Amino acid sequence: MTAIRAVLFDKDGTLFDFGATWESWAQGFLMRLARDPQEAAELGARIGFDLAARRFAPDSIAIAGTPGEVADALLPHLDGWSRPGLIGLINTEAETAPQVEVVPLVPYLEALRARGLRLGVATNDAEAPARVHLASAGADGLFDFIAGFDSGHGAKPGPGQLLAFARAMGVPPEAVLMVGDSTHDLMAAQAAGMPSVGVLTGLAAQSDLAPLADVVLRDIGALPGWLAARAA
Repeated sequence: MTAIRAVLFDKDGTLFDFGATWESWAQGFLMRLARDPQEAAELGARIGFDLAARRFAPDSIAIAGTPGEVADALLPHLDGWSRPGLIGLINTEAETAPQVEVVPLVPYLEALRARGLRLGVATNDAEAPARVHLASAGADGLFDFIAGFDSGHGAKPGPGQLLAFARAMGVPPEAVLMVGDSTHDLMAAQAAGMPSVGVLTGLAAQSDLAPLADVVLRDIGALPGWLAARAA
């Protein structure tokens, strides 16, 4: 079994609690976009978000999709918006979305780095808000690589971001562990030839992730113990 030399994390639902972050974002974004609450609720339904309940459907495009995919789902139902303008609003609103860390990230990441692991983030969010979110946790400087869907490597479930991280670190793909909360993350790992860990801090269930992952953990806090057991 190849030793793990680098760990690549998804961001939303993995490093940060998905519901606590993006349900607030969706409510504010939709109310800013719409002319009235009824239109906001109708637009929310287009992206799998129940405005009244403040809850995403498990198959919402917003969970693992890119801002471009969210914009494409909304544009046919909007007047006066261009695709670049709508993506810009999505990214602007995303930068101010509240971030709730799954575990205290700075000591967690410092402990992984102390084990000699290289660390990265691959997200289907845009790179700029991703960096803002990581900086707000004081964690941006602890990653060797940060990529969004717009960083030139493509988006998950494609393997581009993952393979770019492996190349940048000088590590073969089979020595990189992908950690994520969605099937997009795990499918990207399979396409890149990487082992993967699923976590349950997004909206996907154990039954969704288990067929695609080497293991499914409750959250990233359980990862160091699993890595130690794997190495042994």
